[in-house]
Amino acid sequence: MPAAIARRLPNLLMPISWSPWHPDAFARARAEAKPVLLSISATWSHWCREMDRTSYADETVAEQVNSRFVPVRVDADRRPDIMERYGLGGLPTTAFLTAEGAIVTGGTFVSVGRFATVLSQVADAFAARREEIAARSMAAGERSSPAPAAAPRSDSLLDAILQTYDAAHGGFGTGPKFPLTAPLHLALDLHAETGDAVWRAMVECTLDAMGSGDLHDQVDGGFFRSATSRDWTLPQREKLLPVNAALLGVLVDAGTVLNVARYADVAAGIIRYAQTWLADQAEGGWGGSQCADELYFSLRTPAERAAQTAPPVDRTLYSVWNGAMISAALRAAHTTNDAALGEFAIASLERVLLLCYRPGAGVAHYFDGEPRVRGLLDDQIAMATAALDAAEATGTVPYEMMAEELALYVLRTMWDEHAGGLRDRAPGNDPDDIGLLRRTVKPFVSNCEASRLFARLATVSGNHEFADRARETLASIAPCAAQQGPLAAHYLLAVREAGLR
Repeated sequence: MPAAIARRLPNLLMPISWSPWHPDAFARARAEAKPVLLSISATWSHWCREMDRTSYADETVAEQVNSRFVPVRVDADRRPDIMERYGLGGLPTTAFLTAEGAIVTGGTFVSVGRFATVLSQVADAFAARREEIAARSMAAGERSSPAPAAAPRSDSLLDAILQTYDAAHGGFGTGPKFPLTAPLHLALDLHAETGDAVWRAMVECTLDAMGSGDLHDQVDGGFFRSATSRDWTLPQREKLLPVNAALLGVLVDAGTVLNVARYADVAAGIIRYAQTWLADQAEGGWGGSQCADELYFSLRTPAERAAQTAPPVDRTLYSVWNGAMISAALRAAHTTNDAALGEFAIASLERVLLLCYRPGAGVAHYFDGEPRVRGLLDDQIAMATAALDAAEATGTVPYEMMAEELALYVLRTMWDEHAGGLRDRAPGNDPDDIGLLRRTVKPFVSNCEASRLFARLATVSGNHEFADRARETLASIAPCAAQQGPLAAHYLLAVREAGLR
């Protein structure tokens, strides 16, 4: 086959020999004195698939990657802890590492026209100056402790959130624009408390703009991941379970607080989409995502779409995302008296716990034939919250006990005894704790949601330790809140839940 033709076809003759994230891959890099090429991708990402189709399928690129690097491929959904530490601005991430797991350089999408040159430059530099690069990369990876900052005033945080609100098009920030829901929940709380029309207008403008715009799939229901433009046009057409779970929750609450029927209709469309495309109707639970497909999603009628091949769905059961959807579905079921939806949410909770929970070890991050990746904070918080919601919906005490068990596991394994707050993962439990995975990360939003869970558990269980940890968690992240933009709404919601406003 002529080389010019081979470069335009999927690389079947010379595939890249990807290794998983594992100590063996880094040991090989050390033994062979090669850099690691770390590719972080996601099954739903258009640009990840495009880089596989073009850049990684090129014969020259594949030859260089296989001969001069140790190539490692990581799924961002399955290893969010690696994405948290190694993600370089988005997906795909293309990072070059030392054998010790330190970042040398990298970026996101690399076109086929540039990739061979980039690979040559990195490999040549590493071969000539390996020890110097390794030393410099390790030094750059050492983070100094931030200077102490004062806890923010709630009114100043509220002003900062308002400054990010887009009064012309709804939502927060400019482009690309994501459907952030925590500021909307905060606005609903403030409107219910004060009756101030400003908060109502913020919610209505945002939900109406998203619901009537290109972000909303008017045919199949549900919402796409984000919009490229400020006015919610040019959507990134991936559909993710957590995005739709979050929007379902805020639409249900908005319909109730504001007494607006149209939000119930949009919420019903999300439920229809999730139950049709993502749900495992036989056993419970929802798959994680559906790929983008511009042709399919641009078709405007059910008949047109039925004639096309639908984008594939990732059927992996993710604990954190299912926990969010269970909570949202339970709220929707209660509001609409939809007994079947409520029963499916409970069945989903029980299935995820059956497959992923292990006594004393929390819930695994996902199940794909067996439970995998334990000890991540977000999984425990989301499933504990879902269990607590199930206890309130059904009056079933064992669900409350499960929520307490997961919260105690978090406090036992992820609490920072020196500085307070929660790490994103239980440290030192896995043989793949390589490089930056040894670094302590305390995610802002996750700590806010953990504080809300602890405050709720303190109320229902009477355990004062949970109340103390809710306050201590908030105190540990308070100095970071002013830099979070609209995400500071998570902090203010947690402050209100903990009774500290």
